[in-house]
Amino acid sequence: MKAAIYPGSGKPISIETIADPTPRPGDIVIKVNRCGICGTDLAMTRGALFDYGAGSQFGHEYAGEIVAIGPQVEGFRTGENIAVIPSLACGHCQGCAHGNNTLCTNKPGHAMLGFAEYARIPADVAVKLPSTLSLSDGALIEPLAISLYGVKRSAITPGDNVLVLGAGSVALYTIYWARRRGARRIVAMSRAGRRRDLALAMGADDFIQYGDGEVFEVTEALGGAPNVVFECVGAPGMLAKAIDHVAPLGKIVSLGFCTSPDPLTPALGSLKCASLQFVLGYGMDEFRYIAEYMHKGHVDPKTIISNEIRLPDLPSMMSALRCPNNETKVHVLL
Repeated sequence: MKAAIYPGSGKPISIETIADPTPRPGDIVIKVNRCGICGTDLAMTRGALFDYGAGSQFGHEYAGEIVAIGPQVEGFRTGENIAVIPSLACGHCQGCAHGNNTLCTNKPGHAMLGFAEYARIPADVAVKLPSTLSLSDGALIEPLAISLYGVKRSAITPGDNVLVLGAGSVALYTIYWARRRGARRIVAMSRAGRRRDLALAMGADDFIQYGDGEVFEVTEALGGAPNVVFECVGAPGMLAKAIDHVAPLGKIVSLGFCTSPDPLTPALGSLKCASLQFVLGYGMDEFRYIAEYMHKGHVDPKTIISNEIRLPDLPSMMSALRCPNNETKVHVLL
């Protein structure tokens, strides 16, 4: 089969021929239909401190059709469509007790295998897609789950004013869930205005670009400083920006997963008695909830898909995404 391989040390992705997988006990094999390119894929293939590692397969926003089932697997049939939780978990450690596979301290491996024609995964990280969902929907469950988990952990309450920093897929879906969780008003803020319409479609009440006077503009748009600020960019300086905006006794939720040092002045947060919460991952609860309720929202989540490419075009697309571009979510079709 064909699969994308990261050579390590920031070298370009290659498309290679590797052996087709066969199911082991407890496993299923799927024919991958599509996989989304995530900002994490770009960050983890730069050769920096956080790195997928030489010779790694990757791709974690994917869905496909079951084509083979191993021994000791129950509840699945060939021909069924599934989405995949890409983090594996031991199920017994303190981290696993929270229901978030990413927190597993024993790290039994991963299922980040979406940029390949086939993937062998443990059946316990497969989530069946109801007949109402397409495989396009299935490949969006993972980014939807990141944002849902973050909004749930923020303990947002009906009537809260919300500011979302960023306009990428995690930010857009954070707007989506904050609206469904009862936010009074939501402002999206980004460097460029090209995703303004998407942010408003997802549920934002206003869109503001970074610049002089932005704190006043946000306060005016919300009718007060934001009680909750979601940082969804993951770039140095964004946590400091969140502190500038958050209301006294407000909360900042970091969903951006910045992999570089990010200096800030703690005293500025202390002067507001602000809380800072770091959030990563999701659990089976989020995946199942989304699979069941995805089409009961106010907008179709597929709206953010801006391009569909084939696997041989993945290396050039990843290079293009590292530069200024007009993409939002790119799906690789297998």
